[in-house]
Amino acid sequence: MSSEKITCLLNWHATPYHLPLFLAEKLGYFEDEGVKVAILEPNNPSDVTEIIGSGKADLGLKAMIHTIAGKARGYPIRSIGTLLDEPFTGVIHLKHKSGIDGTFESLKGKRIGYVGEFGKIQLDDLAKQFGMRTDDYTAVRVGMNVTRSLINGEIHAGIGLENVQMVELEDWSVKNGRSRDDVQMIRIDELAELGCCCFCSILYIGNENFIDANPDKVRKFMAAVKKGTDFMLKDPAAAYELFVEMKPWMDGHVNRKIFQRSFRYMSRDLKNVPRDWNKVTNYCKRLAIIDDAFVQNQSNDYLTWELLPESAPGFIYPTINTGVVKQKDADGADALNAPLENACRNGKCCETSA
Repeated sequence: MSSEKITCLLNWHATPYHLPLFLAEKLGYFEDEGVKVAILEPNNPSDVTEIIGSGKADLGLKAMIHTIAGKARGYPIRSIGTLLDEPFTGVIHLKHKSGIDGTFESLKGKRIGYVGEFGKIQLDDLAKQFGMRTDDYTAVRVGMNVTRSLINGEIHAGIGLENVQMVELEDWSVKNGRSRDDVQMIRIDELAELGCCCFCSILYIGNENFIDANPDKVRKFMAAVKKGTDFMLKDPAAAYELFVEMKPWMDGHVNRKIFQRSFRYMSRDLKNVPRDWNKVTNYCKRLAIIDDAFVQNQSNDYLTWELLPESAPGFIYPTINTGVVKQKDADGADALNAPLENACRNGKCCETSA
């Protein structure tokens, strides 16, 4: 879809961690770079790879594992940068009613929700690793409705993000008289000995035909997003209020907490991290999503600023108070620190799958 206006398709409905994109629009950074951008939201997040790959949208956002899988399936897509870097991802459950004790084996006999087909592939791989059969549990495709499905009791556990679904469930748990600690996660990266949660890093991607035909447009798009990122990093509270002006529902307490929880995962320089790409490429080979002939579909050629040195394996920025969360939770807690704040990011689990 090569046209005067660049179309950018989100990986989901507008979400707090999309702030840099919307800030680039709000503050005129796209206009300053001489590009026009239409930010679009998908009706079905599972369609994003196909829509971009078919050229019906120029650029967009998608998780790393889907970006690799889409390329392997013949869609001409390429990652041109990173938005959200290594968000903790895993099997989330409510301890008071799930009957799950934190081990993968305790999922036996349970209904496990997943978003799309690759979630099912990951679950089946883990089942094999832990000596279980794929019929030892029931996989339920719930799309982006993991939170609602857990609350309604449709599933015992579901794959989700620490900075999104866990936040939503913690808020619900506290409002219903339980501790936020009732919401637990079994991290997939630790179960799979992957060494990072990079398979769920959210990437800026594009249709390769569009990128190759419009490299200057793509560089200008990324330059504008980098300006939005820099503004957010310098003054997250002011940046978020500008986002609220564009999307009034972002003013809600839960969305503010999602931004607070997401902030430490936001990429500082937007680069594709070679180490992470190597880990996820090897993981995708193990899952039989790609073969040994696969060539990584990522490039940092469209980032025109000096990139930061690659961080140590497992490094993640510490949680800070962004000033975005305005009120305490119903239990009186400030809700700033993540429940997995002290989880291993530089121990043995981060030394595997190089």
